[in-house]
Amino acid sequence: MSELETPAVRAVGVRVSYGETRALDGVDLEVAPGRVHGLIGMNGSGKSTLFKALMGLVRTEAGSIEIFGEDPVRSRKELRIAYTPQTEDVDWDFPISVTDVVAMGRYGQMGWRRRSTGRDREAVSAALDRCELADLADRQIGALSGGQRKRAFVARGLAQGADLLLLDEPFAGVDKRSEAMITGLLRELSEEGKTVLVSTHDLVAVPALCDEVALINRQVIAHGPPEETLTPDLLAQAFGGFVPREALRPEEAVA
Repeated sequence: MSELETPAVRAVGVRVSYGETRALDGVDLEVAPGRVHGLIGMNGSGKSTLFKALMGLVRTEAGSIEIFGEDPVRSRKELRIAYTPQTEDVDWDFPISVTDVVAMGRYGQMGWRRRSTGRDREAVSAALDRCELADLADRQIGALSGGQRKRAFVARGLAQGADLLLLDEPFAGVDKRSEAMITGLLRELSEEGKTVLVSTHDLVAVPALCDEVALINRQVIAHGPPEETLTPDLLAQAFGGFVPREALRPEEAVA
């Protein structure tokens, strides 16, 4: 199978538990390369756990995961995966600049001394420019707005040069300008051959952003183009029996 034919992500029967709580219960998911995929579900549906499993950061009780045909841990060590976390996973008071955050994407290529080369600095500068953060490069990361913080971590993934970008709730708490900027950038990256997997429970941006959508509630309920998966019946299964108001057509959203 060629590189283009190999799925960016293949998960088969993946099960993960935290103590007595089952977070993922037999997840089957195949993600084609070079596309933007949405991972849609309510809070607690297993989206973040699936990301951690794809990164090789949590132990799976059952099932298998491949990233571009390889073990997740190996793919992570080879810097093929970049991860943009939820805001609550970050210590915003830590005294580190935006440039420092973006430069972390290059650490795996710097060697143990963490000495940057001209190539590293060029990659960081290009990522800052592309995410419209060059003017904020020296600012402490916690001093940024919510949207700017998200863009800083997207820039870190760009600087890394990863083939697969995992973004956990990238539109939570962001302004409209940052949402539009991130959406446009992710579309550009997919056109350049990058694979993007975005987790969210906010459906507003999904049709314009995603080529495919996977609805998840500890299992994958449905997976396909947005127009086939974002239906009231399937959304009700994914969201525990109710349809998110933003998913309804105007005539269906009765006040």
